[in-house]
Amino acid sequence: MAAKKRQDAKRGGDRLAEYRGKRDRGRTPEPVPDGKALPHGDDDTFVVQEHHATSLHWDLRLERDGVLVSWAVPKGLPWSPETNHLAVHTEDHPLEYAAFEGEIPRGEYGAGKMTIWDRGTYETEKWSEREVKIVIHGSRVSGRYVLFQTRGKNWMIHRMDPPADPEAEPLPDALRPMRPVKKARLPRDQEAWGFEFAWGGRRLLAYVEGGRTRFTDGRGRPVDGPGGLGSRLGGALGSRPAVLDGELAVLENRETYMIFDVAHLDGRPLLDVPYRERRERLDGLELSGPRWQTAPWYPGAGDAVREAAAEQGLPGVVAKRLDSPYEPGGSSDAWRLIPS
Repeated sequence: MAAKKRQDAKRGGDRLAEYRGKRDRGRTPEPVPDGKALPHGDDDTFVVQEHHATSLHWDLRLERDGVLVSWAVPKGLPWSPETNHLAVHTEDHPLEYAAFEGEIPRGEYGAGKMTIWDRGTYETEKWSEREVKIVIHGSRVSGRYVLFQTRGKNWMIHRMDPPADPEAEPLPDALRPMRPVKKARLPRDQEAWGFEFAWGGRRLLAYVEGGRTRFTDGRGRPVDGPGGLGSRLGGALGSRPAVLDGELAVLENRETYMIFDVAHLDGRPLLDVPYRERRERLDGLELSGPRWQTAPWYPGAGDAVREAAAEQGLPGVVAKRLDSPYEPGGSSDAWRLIPS
C-alpha cells in the first residue's frame, strides 16, 4: 500500500486528492493545500492528535514522502507489549497537519475538537505495504512500535519495548464499593472528617480507559450505564485510565452521575491513599459535564452540610475520615451515613 502510493507520487499522482475531496476549505480550519504533496522533510516527524469526534480516538501520523501517513487508533498507543490496539488506516494528510489544533465544524468530515497529544521525531526500521516498524521519540510516548495490516484498512499497533511505565497496573476487572455504616449523630471531632451529601441514587463504579467506559454496580457486577454517559465521560478523561466511584442520582429531574471518589488513576491503585488526597486528585480531574459532576465535599463542616441536606430534601450526609483508605467490598466505621 505505502509502496504503491510512493510509486504513484513518482508518476505524478496526487496523494492528497482523497484528503481534499473530503474537506471544504471554506468551512474547515484544517490546512487544505492546493498543490500535490512534494517531499521536503526528512521523513522523521510524528504527531499523535487527540480527536474528539463522534467517537474519541487518537490519530497517529508519520511523515513519509511529503505527506503524513495516518492511522486512527481508537484506544491510543498501547503502553505495554501485552496488548495490541486496533489502528485504522486513513487518508494521507498534508505535512502542515502536524501543527493543527482546532474545532472541525459540525457537518464536516471528522467534526469535533482536535488537539496535539504528543509530537516529536521517529526512525524507520521497516516500511512495507503491510508492516511499518518505527522508533518514536516523544514527550509522552517513546519506544519501538510495529504497525501491521490485518484486513483492508484495519491494522494493529504493537509495542515492541517493555512497558513504558513498568510500575503501572491495569485497571481491575471489578471492585465492590466501600460502604458507610449508619449512625445517628455526626462525629464529635469534625475537623478530622470530610462531609458529602448522600444523594440517594444508584451506586455505580466507572472504569474509564482509552476513552471508553464500563460500569459495575454496588455488588461489583457488570451493568449497562445510562445512554450516552460512558462515551462522553470517557472523552472527558481522554487517555487517563481511572476507576471512579459515584451515584447515579436524579437532580433537577435529570439523571446525573455524582462522582465522589477515585480508586485507580494513571496506572496507580489509590486504595491505600488517604481520602483527603484521593478527593484532591479527583478534584484535579475537573470532571463536570451534562450527565456527570464531581460531588462537592466539605472538610470539617458537618453541621452545615447536614443542615443543607435537610433543606434540599436529601437523605443525609456521609462523613468520611480524612485519613481513611478505600476499603472495597465492606462497610467501615471510617465512612458514616447520618440522616438529615
